Amino acid sequence: MKIVVDWGRCEANGVCVREAPDVFELNDKDELQVLSETVSPGARARVDKAIYGCPKQALSLSEE
Repeated sequence: MKIVVDWGRCEANGVCVREAPDVFELNDKDELQVLSETVSPGARARVDKAIYGCPKQALSLSEE
């Protein structure tokens, strides 16, 4: 599974960072950075919370 970000929707509000700080971070310009596009089994639950918690619905998962 890979993380997909709709950059047109993302406002970098940080909900995903709080849910999965090992996968997402905000850089010095408050821009979202995906640290690992591929979701490990151990991170899946946190990534799911980040996806469902995103207020702009900018995150999803892809089978690729």
